[in-house]
Amino acid sequence: MDRLNSVLRRVPAWPIYAIAAAYAAWRFWLAVTGQLGPDPVDRLTADSGTLALQMLIAGLTISVLRKTIGLNLLRYRRAIGLTAFFFAAAHFLVWLLLDLALRWDQILADLSKRPFVMIGMAALLLLLPLALTSNNMSLRRLGALRWRQLHWLTYPAVLLAALHHLIGVKVVTAAPVAYLAATVLLLVARPALMRRRS
Repeated sequence: MDRLNSVLRRVPAWPIYAIAAAYAAWRFWLAVTGQLGPDPVDRLTADSGTLALQMLIAGLTISVLRKTIGLNLLRYRRAIGLTAFFFAAAHFLVWLLLDLALRWDQILADLSKRPFVMIGMAALLLLLPLALTSNNMSLRRLGALRWRQLHWLTYPAVLLAALHHLIGVKVVTAAPVAYLAATVLLLVARPALMRRRS
């Protein structure tokens, strides 16, 4: 594992941003050119939301992997977290601009009649300060302790995102259940591993 960690220390994090941007552009192009099926907006909404949740879960997994098998991926956590926020924001904007076309009566109806929309917005609002402070300048201004405490918002945000995904799917399949189960398992495992390490 030490050898693998040594190799990973030489691999930069910026390709994560490049791959995410290229994938988003590709999916948008498929939607514009009619290659995402009969309801491309629905596909864009679902795909961006699922990717955001997957990246959030991946971010949680990094600490668990380091504490269990010694695999150190901490240098990629910021890129993974910001990519998760990028896809979560894209998920929200597709719903707001393309699906509902800023029709405020429809937006308010969605918020009042579909609880999972409110849950998703709560998750996005929790992620916003994390994205805004995911830089070295914010770390210096806040101090390590306050910065770390602020970023504990990650945990309720991921749980809300997993609930949003499960409640929002039209047909419940194994995938959204597995995402929620993985989220709960990781949230439970992390403090247990911290206590064991102490």
